[in-house]
Amino acid sequence: MSSAPLSGRTFLITGATSGIGYETARLLAERGATVLVHGRTADDAQAAADRLVATAGIDADRLRAFAADFTRLDEVERLAHRVVAEHPRLDVLVNNAGMAAPERHTITPDGNEIAFQVNFLAHYLLTGLLEPALTTDPGGRVVNVSSSLHRTASIQWNDPNRARRYSRLAAYAQSQLALTVFASDPRVTAVSVHPGVCETALMPLYANEGVSPAQGAAHVVRLCDPATEIVNGAYYDREERVEPAAAATEDRTVKRLSKLADLLVGHTATT
Repeated sequence: MSSAPLSGRTFLITGATSGIGYETARLLAERGATVLVHGRTADDAQAAADRLVATAGIDADRLRAFAADFTRLDEVERLAHRVVAEHPRLDVLVNNAGMAAPERHTITPDGNEIAFQVNFLAHYLLTGLLEPALTTDPGGRVVNVSSSLHRTASIQWNDPNRARRYSRLAAYAQSQLALTVFASDPRVTAVSVHPGVCETALMPLYANEGVSPAQGAAHVVRLCDPATEIVNGAYYDREERVEPAAAATEDRTVKRLSKLADLLVGHTATT
C-alpha cells in the first residue's frame, strides 16, 4: 500500500470510534491527512480523537470530532451542514458506520428498520448533502465499507422495513446490498469494499475468528488514496476488484433504490 503523504487532504470517517473506522482514521492521520472523526455522540468522537493523539502520536490539529446518532436523520443532516460549513472541500467520505440488526424488529424514530437506516439510509442522506464539498475539486470520492453478505440479500421493495417477515441476518444483508448498489449512483464517484472478516462487533455475523481491524482498514485506506485509480460503482473484496451481486450495478435497481431512499429520508434529502 502506498505510504505517500496525504497532507492537505481532508477525510470524513463515519463510525470512527472503534474497529475498522478507528483504524482507518489512524492510518490516514499518520500520513498527514486531516481526519474528521465521527462518533455517535460528541463525547465518543472526542474520546476517539484524544486516543489517537495519546496512543498513535497524531497531531491534535489534524483531528476534528463530529457527532451524529444515525438512528436520527435530523442529526445526520446537522452533521452534514457542519462539515460543509467548516470543510467546504472534502476529499473522501468513508461510509463505515454500521451495526448488526437486532434480534427483535426495531424501528427508528424516523420510521425505518434500524439496520437499514444506520447502515444505508443515513449514509445515503449524508453523501447527498456532502455532494457540494465532495465535488468542489476533481477527484473527490466516497468509499462504502460494505460486506460480502450483500450477495445473499434481496431488497424488499414493498416492505423495506421487513415488518411482515423479519430476520436479523436478512435485514443486515439487505442494508449491505443497498449500500453496495448506492456506489453506482452517478452523483458522486464511489466504490464499495468488503474489508474481510475482522475482529469487530460484527464478526459473529460471519465467522468465529477474523483478522485485526487494522488489516481490514488497510483495504479501505488503499481506496481512499488518490494514487489508487477507481471506477464509479466498482466493488472490491479486500484488494481485489470483483463483480458485486448482479443487482448492484443494474441501472433499474440503482434508480429504484434512489427513489425509495429519497422517500424514506423525507424532506431532508433535498434540504
